[in-house]
Amino acid sequence: MRRDVRILLVGDEGVGKSTIVTSLIKESFVPHVQHVVPEVTIPPEVTPENVTTYIVDTGSTPQDRQHLESEIRKAHVICVVYAIDNPNSFDRIPTYWLPCFRALGVNVPVILVGNKMDLRGGEVTNEALEHEVLPIMNEFKEVDTCVECSAKLLVNVPEVFYHAQKAVLHPTAPLYDSRDHVLKKECIAALRRIFKLCDLNKDGVLDNAELNEFQRKCFDTPLQAQELEGIKEMVQAHTAGGVRDGGLTEDGFLYLLTSFIQRGRQETTWTVLRKFGYGEDLKLTEDFLYPKFDVAHDCSVELSPQGVKFLTEVFNAFDKDSDGELNQTELDDLFSTSPGNPWANNKFPDTTVTSETGQISLQGWLAQWSMTTLLNHRTTLEYLAYLGYPDMPRTSALQITRPRKSDRRKGKLTRNVLLGYVCGAAGSGKTSLLRAFVGRKFSETYEPTKRMNSVVRGVDLDGREVYLVLQEFGSRYEAEVLKSSKKTEMADVIIYVHDSSDTNSFSYISNLRQQYSLDHTPAVFVATKSDLDLALQRHEVQPDVYCERLNLVVPFAVSVKAGETADLFRRICQTAIDPFNPNAFPGRADRVVSAAARFRSVVTMGAVLGGVATGLLFVYRTFSRPGAFGPGWIGQWANWLFGTARREL
Repeated sequence: MRRDVRILLVGDEGVGKSTIVTSLIKESFVPHVQHVVPEVTIPPEVTPENVTTYIVDTGSTPQDRQHLESEIRKAHVICVVYAIDNPNSFDRIPTYWLPCFRALGVNVPVILVGNKMDLRGGEVTNEALEHEVLPIMNEFKEVDTCVECSAKLLVNVPEVFYHAQKAVLHPTAPLYDSRDHVLKKECIAALRRIFKLCDLNKDGVLDNAELNEFQRKCFDTPLQAQELEGIKEMVQAHTAGGVRDGGLTEDGFLYLLTSFIQRGRQETTWTVLRKFGYGEDLKLTEDFLYPKFDVAHDCSVELSPQGVKFLTEVFNAFDKDSDGELNQTELDDLFSTSPGNPWANNKFPDTTVTSETGQISLQGWLAQWSMTTLLNHRTTLEYLAYLGYPDMPRTSALQITRPRKSDRRKGKLTRNVLLGYVCGAAGSGKTSLLRAFVGRKFSETYEPTKRMNSVVRGVDLDGREVYLVLQEFGSRYEAEVLKSSKKTEMADVIIYVHDSSDTNSFSYISNLRQQYSLDHTPAVFVATKSDLDLALQRHEVQPDVYCERLNLVVPFAVSVKAGETADLFRRICQTAIDPFNPNAFPGRADRVVSAAARFRSVVTMGAVLGGVATGLLFVYRTFSRPGAFGPGWIGQWANWLFGTARREL
């Protein structure tokens, strides 16, 4: 909601524009005022909406024309003032003033202000006033309302500016069709979504507890039992089916919020909409969907315990048959408050584990969200908003891990979601490996990878469950990913896959590693299709020797077709989380051994020199006495050697 409102008063000469402003400020009638009063600023603390308000007066003589047009373009709301005792000033509203605004390209709310109501002959009813104004409102949708006042008698003067403020801060036009007296479809869609979010038990009605939670969220105060019953009685009296089983139905909820608008209390409906993140265009705002959440380059994002708890509750709420699975109907219902399934274009649910019937289980649901959060936490934040994450800051559903470099230095990986890149030549079996990881059947049909594939599953490591995300890019995009140091630093482990039955398969991996610097990331080599005859690789050394030279474990032989992959994924996770394992980093063992050898040599040299120094000290004390073997020559030599030993140490 905007924090300032600029109210412009226009109208024919002599209708009382300047007098209205003066009467508001001085709270008394001033008979003679200047032609145009200076701009007035009203501080936010004295306005009901707590916004800074600027009131701008204008003249309508030819000399005022340039200033008038400039102010019209800057206005947030325009009050067109006419004199009730001058019918011509009213007639010029639809023939001159409103067309003038349109000609200038201005589209802001307009308030019609009838001044000098003290000069009207006889009393006017609301019906008569509506009869006069309704034709104008039907032709010019920008006209919000009409207010009559008397600057002389100080009648309804504050109401003029209250309605002007309200037309800007709580506009009726986006919500309600004044001609047909119905809510607009965008407003209906927003309110239906809010109803679904407030229906916590998903039974189709808002019971007393849910209504009170809605009231607390929007207005910070609960409803008394008598008030709740009064609301339901009013709705039931005007809407068939508005109340069921002691609670408000969706139709009853819509009627309730429509009635506020019809009674001129559209600010109540706007309060509800804004509490649920809607902007002036009745769409969720960017600030609401994507709250500020900064993540350092070397860190990753995971679901926090609060995030896991919320997503578990959402799963259980929409699992209508309580079978521990979400079928397609239940998934559609779950995502009905959002633009749709966020993974619809990513082969979901084949990206995670499912039940025997192919439905998404709670385990697969949480795994999928863990992968989404790791790869694009903004999507998770967005969908937490769509799904109705509670009032606390939505960023509390996420947590940032320690930097990878810090974890690896400490020798303990604290993250619970690991990312592995699966690289290898076309046809080496990468896709089959990913499919096996999430429990899909082996397929004899070969389909080249044309786009990135990502899968996720939980892996048990001696009682600790971690989620492992595996990604393959296809030969076309693989090099593009690996040449980016920023992208390779995101990976916790790289899995190099070659077809052990294809003589040319391993050379692709060797060339890939030769072209890009990848030794900073833990690695696992995998030889697929172990059920086929082993082929001699056309490479300067065979894969086993290649790995041994890098001080890595020899390639892990698997056969996806025969179902021999179970231990591989544990190996991948263990390699990722144990960064001090000498077999995790290419060349790491050499560096560890050489450092240890240097340390042992220093310790050994120190021990030898220490022993020599101790012996010489004994000799010095024994033979350096006067008369022993000459005038202290051995003492001098011992001092020299002892000093040398200390320097070496």
